[in-house]
Amino acid sequence: MTDALYVRFQGTARSPRGHFPGVFALANGLARAGRLSAEEHRFWRAGNDWFNANFANPSEVDPSVYDPELNPGAVAWFKTTAPELIARVDGYLKILALHDVACERIESSNPGKIIYEDPDQVVVTPRAHKTPWAHEGTGRLE
Repeated sequence: MTDALYVRFQGTARSPRGHFPGVFALANGLARAGRLSAEEHRFWRAGNDWFNANFANPSEVDPSVYDPELNPGAVAWFKTTAPELIARVDGYLKILALHDVACERIESSNPGKIIYEDPDQVVVTPRAHKTPWAHEGTGRLE
C-alpha cells in the first residue's frame, strides 16, 4: 500500500445516473439479476452477512449520509488501517471478474469532504470539482 489513507473499489463504467458504483453495489446487482452461480451466491450471501455484522452501515448511523440532495456524490472509502475488511473484498472482485464486470482499486490521502467517519471507513462528498469516483452510496449490503 502507498501513503494513501483510504482505498475504494469501484466499477470502471458509469451507472445510468453517471456515477461509478462500488464493489458491493456491483455484486448486489449481479445477485439481484440472478446471474450468480450457486457457489458465487453462497459466497456473496455469507460475505454480505459478515460485512453487515462486522462493519458499521453509515446510513443506519446517519440516514441522510447518502441523501443525493444533501450529500451529492457521497461515496464510502475503506481506511487503510482496516486491512481485514479490505482483504475480504478479493472474493467480490473475483466474482465480478468472472462476470466481466470491470472494477478498479483507487487509493487516496484526500478523497473528498468527510461527512461520516468510523474506525473502518469514511463517507465523503467530492470537492468542488467533479471527481471520477463520485457515485451514490448503497447503504446496507443486501
